[in-house]
Amino acid sequence: MNGLILAEASTAVQLNGMQLGISVVASIVVLILLVTVAKLHPFVSLLISALVVGIGSGYGPVATVESFSTSFGSTMASVGILVGLGAMLGRVLMDTGAADSIVDTLLSKTSTRMIPWTMALIGALIGLPMFFEVGLVVLVPVIILISRRSRLPLMRVAIPTLAGLSVMHACMPPQPGPLAALSCFKNGSVGVTMMFGLPIAVITAALVGPLFSKFAAQWVPVGAPDDFDAGDGKQGKAAVKPPFGLSVLCILVPAILMLANAIFEIAAPDQAGSNAVYAQVLAFFGKPAIALATAVLFAMIALGRATRMSWKSVNDSLKAALPPIAGILLIVGAGGGYKGVLVDTGIGDVIGKFVESSSVSIFLLAWLIAAFVRVATGSATVAIITTAGILGPVVDQMGVTAPAIALLVIAIGAGSVFLSHVNDAGFWLIKEYFGLEVGETFKTWTVLECLLSVVVLALVMICSLFVPLV
Repeated sequence: MNGLILAEASTAVQLNGMQLGISVVASIVVLILLVTVAKLHPFVSLLISALVVGIGSGYGPVATVESFSTSFGSTMASVGILVGLGAMLGRVLMDTGAADSIVDTLLSKTSTRMIPWTMALIGALIGLPMFFEVGLVVLVPVIILISRRSRLPLMRVAIPTLAGLSVMHACMPPQPGPLAALSCFKNGSVGVTMMFGLPIAVITAALVGPLFSKFAAQWVPVGAPDDFDAGDGKQGKAAVKPPFGLSVLCILVPAILMLANAIFEIAAPDQAGSNAVYAQVLAFFGKPAIALATAVLFAMIALGRATRMSWKSVNDSLKAALPPIAGILLIVGAGGGYKGVLVDTGIGDVIGKFVESSSVSIFLLAWLIAAFVRVATGSATVAIITTAGILGPVVDQMGVTAPAIALLVIAIGAGSVFLSHVNDAGFWLIKEYFGLEVGETFKTWTVLECLLSVVVLALVMICSLFVPLV
């Protein structure tokens, strides 16, 4: 994957396969126990787990630390830039009122019967550039307000919105999970992943969200919480609301640039690497970092002018976007370090032999590993990083194609959202924001996450029938 390749060992090491396998299993168990029982921060937990693999396998303590540090740095140099730019774009959209403009316009043109589908679309649009937690904070007042005004049950409005947010968070770059997974595979492509991820995410959100909301509203027949002040639903700082078309364009700019380059590479592979001016321009702006940076600058200028916000106010939004993602960046970097140790110890050979001798699809295997780690730790990010780190060496060794890697990343993302329960911070966010009981949260949010996970996996398996693996 161009620009998102972690450092790999220059020479392969030959370690005892049995000892190495036991060390990997032990590291996963240690990781789960540290995150769930000891409540240790995932960054420190991943560091300790990497030491368990390296020292337990016989790779050596000094070599393990060097491997972890090298891969940590290369991950932060690539994925960290994208996560930071994505957070900045999301904050600008929120503070300028662009996110609110999209919500108001779509709702003004829809009937009460179509509100669940509209909310699924809103969740997907907001979820494309924003982290799940940020999108949730932005949309909760809107969900409450719409439920009150339309007199629809709360779950008929909330579930479709959450479906759009969650599936984008799991499947679509520039979300940190998919980016971290892509960084573990040599031939991965952000553009190709978006080409597969966008239709899969949209279909899943449109099917699962509105349809399941009917059952959720019957199981948990609650209205908007009385003690929640939804205000007027406005979240931005701007005095003038930006136009709907401009707001949507700011969200789609990075997707358009990356998809344009990906389509060009697929349609004209012989010209993609040429020195022609148009090929170089497409390749430059199709780079994820440049595409996101372009979107951030475009949003700052266009939305600032449209809303009459001063340059200082818009620039302050960029500053405010970074502190909340510091923890995410450290976790992603530590995941890269963990993956680097796995690569350098030669785990790819061990797992590669298992995959070759097993009849289990690699996509299903990826989903199962991610789902297991997710249920055990409650962290989607840890689940994605652990799974991609384990499978990365195998995929690189097999020479898996970019489209197949894209589907693999989406399958990992699907597994990472399976069965959200009490060890997941998102579970408690949903419970508190919507005034639910624990049992009601299980009946709504937990079931929704399971359905999203399984439907995405099913779509990935269908797509894999038409995509060459190697």
